[in-house]
Amino acid sequence: MWLLWARCQDGESSGPDQDREKRYAELFDQLDLNKDGRIDIRELRTGLAGRGLSRGSLERIVEAGDTNQDGVLDFDEFTQYLRAHEKQLKLMFHSLDRNNDGKIDVAEIQHCLRSIGVNVSLEDATRILLSMDKDGTMTIDWNEWRDYFLFNPITNMEEVARYWKRSMMLDIGEQLTVPDEFTEEEKKSGYVWRQLMAGALAGSVSRTGTAPLDRIKVFRQVHGSTDFKGNVLNSFQYMLKEGGLQSMWRGNGINVLKIAPETAIKFTAYEQIKSVMRGGSESRPLRVHERFVAGSLAGATAQTAVYPMEVLKTRLTLRKTGQYSGIADCAKQILQREGVAAFYKGYVPNLLSIVPYAGIDLAVYETLKFSWLNRNIGLADPGVMVLVGCGAVSSTCGQLASYPLALIRTRMQAQASVKGAPKLSMLALLRNIVTKEGIAGLYRGISPNLLKVVPAVSVSYVAYEYTRIMLGVDIEGRRGGKGKG
Repeated sequence: MWLLWARCQDGESSGPDQDREKRYAELFDQLDLNKDGRIDIRELRTGLAGRGLSRGSLERIVEAGDTNQDGVLDFDEFTQYLRAHEKQLKLMFHSLDRNNDGKIDVAEIQHCLRSIGVNVSLEDATRILLSMDKDGTMTIDWNEWRDYFLFNPITNMEEVARYWKRSMMLDIGEQLTVPDEFTEEEKKSGYVWRQLMAGALAGSVSRTGTAPLDRIKVFRQVHGSTDFKGNVLNSFQYMLKEGGLQSMWRGNGINVLKIAPETAIKFTAYEQIKSVMRGGSESRPLRVHERFVAGSLAGATAQTAVYPMEVLKTRLTLRKTGQYSGIADCAKQILQREGVAAFYKGYVPNLLSIVPYAGIDLAVYETLKFSWLNRNIGLADPGVMVLVGCGAVSSTCGQLASYPLALIRTRMQAQASVKGAPKLSMLALLRNIVTKEGIAGLYRGISPNLLKVVPAVSVSYVAYEYTRIMLGVDIEGRRGGKGKG
């Protein structure tokens, strides 16, 4: 469909209105999949697949054009919307074209983003430009601008800037080791906390959905081959027999409960660390490796603060029926029997695992994402499915690198709950595992962990999309579901 639209662009400004109406008719016909003379959300989503538009954006298109409020667009409403939207796009194009040469260059993109407090490098601005530059001139002309934003319901330059900002943000799926960048206006408006809350809610849904696999992973990590012989299915059957179906969600409550404080601490620490790294130049954009270091340090800070909850989560996950009456009882028993130090067992391997996981996850994610963008010139946003794929692969690679440390951490956290288990240090435990179980022992329990990667990332993205809309934070950075006119 987009090839047809592109072939019809040359000479449009001097062509008669009837030619434009003909093109609108051809577009309408191709989007009207069931040929009933109307276009609904489902048909828009199918016809515009691959353009990185959220469901909220598509709903705004229908809302803006649906004059009779019947929830769909007929031909007249469709063409009326396109005419009005093209006029808005023309005004925005001229506003961005500061030197009035009929083209948008890299400098003008940088200036546009600076208007909302985002300072981007020449490399990032060039990547944005290349996503729209179809003829290889290193500029964006009116036709390219219109083609790109024709079905994106932006209404002003602030929204364009926010859309560009979102397209270049580093995002590594559910881990969010490198937090998003926010402007001062977004911080003051409360947008930041709505965005973070959306992520926390999505994480809660994702963790709850994959909790049974997580419990099997922890169970197999702690009960090595010398204690429990059997495969994943045997572990599942054992837990079902011991505590019933509801036992598969043991430990999930505190796992969800720790998301909010961890997210808040991580973001606050990240902002402070960025400020220190910038020194006296507050407006200087951080480079990728600087953001990675800042994100890793912020993650370590957050982990330090919530680590006792990690220990409680492991103990509650492994508990047998009747062992603890709840989170408070579990904490009380640990404190009475083992002292305060027990709440930081496994802290060192946990801290050490942050860097290899985050580094490999980020590197693989960015490599896959940029590879896709390079193969699909003309699209700034890969769309949900591509990001889910990138997130799943990068998360898997990160886990493979950091899993031995995660296993040692979990065993140290659980030592007192396993009858007769010696209280070993990190290095002693590592030697013990390798001696008794071989190198394979360091990866015990990884199969259920890998099984949960795709559903966890997928559920997280889907939940994130809907919770953002529910909280008034749409993917293009607009608030309240509607843009400012």
